Amino acid sequence: MTRLEPRANPDLLGHEAAERIWSQARASGRLHHAWLITGTHGIGKATLAYRLARGLLAGRKPGDSLDMDPADPVFRRIAAGTHAGLMTVERSADEKTKRMRREIVVDEVREVTQFLRRTAGEGGGRVVIVDGAEDMNPNAANALLKLLEEPPAGALLLLVCHAPGLLPATIRSRCRRLRLSPLSLETVETLLARYLPELPPTERAQMAALGEGSIGRALVLAEGDGPAMAAQVARVVAALPQGMAALEVADAVGRDEAGFSLFMDLLRQSVGNAVRQGARGTPDSHQARLLALRSLESWGAVWQALTDIKNETERFALDRRQAVLAGLSLMAGT
Repeated sequence: MTRLEPRANPDLLGHEAAERIWSQARASGRLHHAWLITGTHGIGKATLAYRLARGLLAGRKPGDSLDMDPADPVFRRIAAGTHAGLMTVERSADEKTKRMRREIVVDEVREVTQFLRRTAGEGGGRVVIVDGAEDMNPNAANALLKLLEEPPAGALLLLVCHAPGLLPATIRSRCRRLRLSPLSLETVETLLARYLPELPPTERAQMAALGEGSIGRALVLAEGDGPAMAAQVARVVAALPQGMAALEVADAVGRDEAGFSLFMDLLRQSVGNAVRQGARGTPDSHQARLLALRSLESWGAVWQALTDIKNETERFALDRRQAVLAGLSLMAGT
């Protein structure tokens, strides 16, 4: 089965609780005009947003199933991006450089105002999905805040956000929060089997565990160099405190953005898992060896520093090789 973009994905598993909250809000007759859909990367936030939008724009009543046949005209137009009642805001390509912007700019949010001022069509509903709301720059966030303060009648805004702490408090306070929990290991394995049926069961189980409740992350691992990168990270951690040949590792994983991101994620994950299991008193032998090198508090600080290195490198297009070297130096305590 081909992996589908959120707007064209008819399936959503593991978020029945969130759908019940939505249905209850609709049934109350007091549906809030703005919803902030939060949770970690790759668990289905955008898929849920399009699912909610389809239900509204198709005229589904409160309590009706949100499942929809992909052959349905509303489904097809939303999947194609041609439904008159839906607008999506997300990072776009810069017209001059032709490269993807690293933020959502104010002009893109201003287009929302124009969209909502138009006469509603196709049933009267108007829905705006802001996918990656944390990517808005300050001017874009201010423009959106004005819409949230004075929402047009009949408009619904769905903000998909991986890191709500990066949004201004004024925006968060004007939205109803819909938090999505990480998917269960069984759900991730089920979805991996659906999307990648050729993946051997042993690798499927490994990628599901590394995905930590995110089917998106598990798919990236499974479709890319996940198994090889996981083995590389395991070797790095096992070699501490002496450390492996840092320059060799940095050269190997710092060549491209995807490899860097995957390596840093897995490195942070190894530290985070060890800290969590250590705090619970249940570390495995590998984690216990790692934790013996320094205190839990110190490893917590290392995890945060690795997070900052990754985020700043990706956000400001810094030297990935140097970032890997800095991360390995932190791990080794040098």
